[in-house]
Amino acid sequence: MGGFGVDFSHNTSDSERGLAKVAHGLLAHGVTSFCPTLVTSKPHIYREVLPKLKPQQGGRHGATILGVHLEGPFISKQKKGAHDEDTIASLTEGCKSLLDVYGQLDNASIVTLAPELPGADEAIQWLTKKGITVSLGHSMANLQEGIHAVLQGATFITHLFNAMLPFHHRDPGLVGLLSADMPKDRTVYYGIISDGVHTHPAALRIAYRVHPKGIVLVTDAISALGLEAGTHKIGQMSVEIRDQKAFVAGTDTLCGSIASMNDCVKHFKVASGCSTVEAIEAATLHPAQVLGLHKRKGTLSYGADADFVMLEPENLSVLSTFIAGECVYTK
Repeated sequence: MGGFGVDFSHNTSDSERGLAKVAHGLLAHGVTSFCPTLVTSKPHIYREVLPKLKPQQGGRHGATILGVHLEGPFISKQKKGAHDEDTIASLTEGCKSLLDVYGQLDNASIVTLAPELPGADEAIQWLTKKGITVSLGHSMANLQEGIHAVLQGATFITHLFNAMLPFHHRDPGLVGLLSADMPKDRTVYYGIISDGVHTHPAALRIAYRVHPKGIVLVTDAISALGLEAGTHKIGQMSVEIRDQKAFVAGTDTLCGSIASMNDCVKHFKVASGCSTVEAIEAATLHPAQVLGLHKRKGTLSYGADADFVMLEPENLSVLSTFIAGECVYTK
């Protein structure tokens, strides 16, 4: 994904400059840290780009980079969404399949995969042992397959409701993980695209009321974030921006968002009826918990990183952004 004209899976020859551009642009939207996302791509793309997207401390130059989110290519072809079907890969050899495609995972923080794929158990266990968050998404998995994946170490769901089986009263699929009977030491978090397009307000309210402590606001932002209507790139595919929405060019298939995190926080608060604190925690504390960084990120507790945002009290618009106690953006 990306923003400000940059797509991390497409602008491969100048990845570092593109990453710096996005990191800097996000400061104005109240983002202090983020995980750049690589969508389903061919192995040579991962091998070329992944080593360049290194974790980096933020500052006036841009938001902190926490590690890469690898969304694919080990996903279901039936739930590929805007991902290129020709580059979807098999996971049959478990961790070997991961390394054969990615090359190395030193800069990875999150991997999204479909848990029903053969080899997923081994892959989930191996990734978890390496400290990489495993997220379930772009999947045809039923609830039992989802529960099994969580017991193997998965802790997150990629953009709930999107690119997965719809909720059904006999088998709620991955959505059912929000209220599944789990061991007390297993907390399932879920990302949700609160942009007013991908998720209906009623669906937002249902998810929030069922599992308020697990909600994580995600932008799913593509290269067109911050750009005008027209045609842009997401991975190796062309994307068309029209009516404030992003579509696979020539179709009506949604393929990412052009909303900022600040927009998502505002929309979530209105749509869910939650408090300001709860809306902000969904974009700060909860994602930090997903990554195991909650002792220093997403909190103002003593000893934590001094990353915070000053907001307009009425409409939550960003006034200024601070990283490590330094003002890095002022409106």
